Amino acid sequence: MNLQDDQTSADLFQVATFYSFTAWPEVTIACLLQDLLSLGDEHQLMGTVLLAEEGVNGTICGSVDGVRALLERLERDLIDGLFELKISWTPEQAFRRFKVRRKAEIVTMGLAGLNPSKTVGTYVDAHEWNDLIDDPDTLLIDTRNDYEIAIGEFKGAINPQMNCFRDFPAWVEQQLRSMVKAQPSARIAMYCTGGIRCEKATSYLIEKGFTNVHHLRGGILRYFEEVSQAESRWQGECFVFDQRVALNHQLSPGVHRLCHACGMPLTPEDQAMNSYRPGVQCRHCVDQFSDTDRIRFAERQRQMEHSSRK
Repeated sequence: MNLQDDQTSADLFQVATFYSFTAWPEVTIACLLQDLLSLGDEHQLMGTVLLAEEGVNGTICGSVDGVRALLERLERDLIDGLFELKISWTPEQAFRRFKVRRKAEIVTMGLAGLNPSKTVGTYVDAHEWNDLIDDPDTLLIDTRNDYEIAIGEFKGAINPQMNCFRDFPAWVEQQLRSMVKAQPSARIAMYCTGGIRCEKATSYLIEKGFTNVHHLRGGILRYFEEVSQAESRWQGECFVFDQRVALNHQLSPGVHRLCHACGMPLTPEDQAMNSYRPGVQCRHCVDQFSDTDRIRFAERQRQMEHSSRK
């Protein structure tokens, strides 16, 4: 396990994003739930870890020693499959609490029977990705949600306009199948934030009879890590599901901020609008909530600001 100790600093928190599709019996999941909660408390870790019979998915933030302790505990019980790990750094804690949860799926598509540890598309490493997506015979597909794509994407990518990952199978049948029929020699190339959604997406496509299916190993975060900005095909920032909101190509927090009322990412221009009230409303939700909701949001925002000043 490479946690890049050479980058450590007393002023920085380490952020580990990881997943593995690995077959776990229920007894192993029960032990992990208890052990990971204990490790999180012992090392003052923050973040979320999801456990299911199909594997683990999580992002945690804390000290190098704390992050290592939790990851080493997970790795002891890995049975098969890839353990995909990305490391980044932040000057402030990226989460507000620590959660370990038992789930039906570690990334929710809503379909039973998919097994990415056994059937998955062709991995494409970051240094080979540009050649693949520069080819005009490649159908480049972003498997993230619409609001994630809005703040950054690979140039020329197809946006399925999904509200959530559960929408992917319907989009495949309604749109992608006809695209491939019209361009039968096309290669499919898919990407997501860290790689996990593409694991399931490629597994689903292969099950449904699609061929020549590829995906970016380690996702956008690995691409940022291994490809220079001068050679990058990426435009914008990459949305992440924590308090950093979005990362730039240097894997540092970007310019976007989160609306704590509706959860949408906000550009600096969004934050400058008259409709924007921190923690209470933004242009996306100005007509979405009641006055009672906004009073509650304002109190929550006051408490958050008070807590951050301690």
